[in-house]
Amino acid sequence: MTAVTVSPKFQVVIPKNIRESMGIFSGQQLEILRYQNRIELIPIRPMQEMRGFIKGIDTDVPRDDDRV
Repeated sequence: MTAVTVSPKFQVVIPKNIRESMGIFSGQQLEILRYQNRIELIPIRPMQEMRGFIKGIDTDVPRDDDRV
């Protein structure tokens, strides 16, 4: 696990190995969420980049006989 320090301006630096593995670049927007007792940063991706990212997913959903 990698630790970072919060600056006096409440800024943190995302370590290089994390940035590179996640494809995060300078100026990119991140969504920040508070989840239970932690903070999550989620990169915002352009819609064109997301096209087809779930290709091949199984969309068959088991249903009860009385459901359409």
